[in-house]
Amino acid sequence: HIMLFLIMGSTGVAEAMEIMLIAVVSPLIRCEWQLQDWQVALVTTMVFFGYMVFSIVLGLLADRYGRWKILLLSFLWAAYFSLLTSFAPSYIWFVFLRAMVGGGVSGHAQGLIIKTEFLPTKYRGYMLPLSQVFWLAGSLLIIGLASVVNPTIGWRWLIRIASIPGILLILVFKFIPESARYNISTGNVAAALATLQRIAKTNGAAMPEGVLREPAKERRGRFKDLIHPKYFRTTLQIWIIWLGIAFAYYGVILASAELLERDLVCGSAAPPAQDSGDDSEESHSPCHCRSFGPAAYHTMIISTVGEIALNPLNILGINFLGRRLSLCITMGCTALFFLLLNICTSSTGMIGFLFMLRALVSANFNTIYIYTAEVYPTTMRALGMGTSGSLCRVGAMVAPFISQVLMSASFTGALCLFSSVCVVCAISAFTLPIETKGRALQVCIKKPQLHQSVS
Repeated sequence: HIMLFLIMGSTGVAEAMEIMLIAVVSPLIRCEWQLQDWQVALVTTMVFFGYMVFSIVLGLLADRYGRWKILLLSFLWAAYFSLLTSFAPSYIWFVFLRAMVGGGVSGHAQGLIIKTEFLPTKYRGYMLPLSQVFWLAGSLLIIGLASVVNPTIGWRWLIRIASIPGILLILVFKFIPESARYNISTGNVAAALATLQRIAKTNGAAMPEGVLREPAKERRGRFKDLIHPKYFRTTLQIWIIWLGIAFAYYGVILASAELLERDLVCGSAAPPAQDSGDDSEESHSPCHCRSFGPAAYHTMIISTVGEIALNPLNILGINFLGRRLSLCITMGCTALFFLLLNICTSSTGMIGFLFMLRALVSANFNTIYIYTAEVYPTTMRALGMGTSGSLCRVGAMVAPFISQVLMSASFTGALCLFSSVCVVCAISAFTLPIETKGRALQVCIKKPQLHQSVS
């Protein structure tokens, strides 16, 4: 479990670096190719379009051919296209290659599924939220690297350096076996037994007595299972929540970058304040060509640290209040803090609001990841995560146009839209029909339970 936590958890480092990369290179590509707001927003949108398309495909393949194989394939894919992006000769090529990177990153969710299927029920609510540490580490690492690399050797080298963690992880995947629960669900009892014996040997423990029972054969990874009467309402509400959470999460990240790049204060589009020594023609261009200064990177680091600030409270809420109520509370608070960002305040106050927003949207993601992985049976878990991740990216695709385009026209309108979506998600979370707290992972849809109520 230590190896599982460190290696599979570190997939979050690679994913965070690739996803957060756009936020720290946007000002530079805006300057290099003289891009307008909608063109900058389109880069992020296409990353998540690639994520959306491949998320369903890879989830389907993972339920049929195994989590481990798809995870390895996704890392190879993402690393390859990420390196190619650093050689992009034009804006069009940059957009296309980043979309391919998004497709590869979509498979990283299999690392979470492998962790979920190995963890005992009573520890899932504690260990899975701790994985947020890896996402935080990746976010801080890319911001720190950007502050040093961007001003010196440029954004192309930043992309090349950012691909290194993903390449290193590929080399250590061999230490983590395929999910034993997955092998059992496919009838491959021998492979599952070999995995358990390997774990026992690693721990210096004896295998418990008994035999592994092969379940009845079930067709795997079928989309119609997600809208089966037992899961139809749950699936629809999960999709709404995933879409809204991603919309809010990436909205906060991109809005933060936009506020810092344009130096907006008190909700007004003030002319960009000049850093010392940066009084050039570029800084006055209609494309808002203005690179981040040291103060902007420091602010990004502070707000990013917020992602771990509420983790202890989030863990307590998940385990004592349950997944549904905990998510409802954090989504409601997210809506409130979006509205508070309208208050005319100092830069310190704005940083404080952004800090809390990052903490809350991170807690939302923690909870919905756990809930989705727990609510579906093994035969459709990866597909459930894949389709949810796909809908999630629809929200992420829309967020750039709100944070980077609408916000320039109507600061208050953009924030009210984010807040309204969070309220809808809070209601959906509160009314979810299944609570997964203390619930064992299901192997398959059991026919005798089709007409039973689910509590």
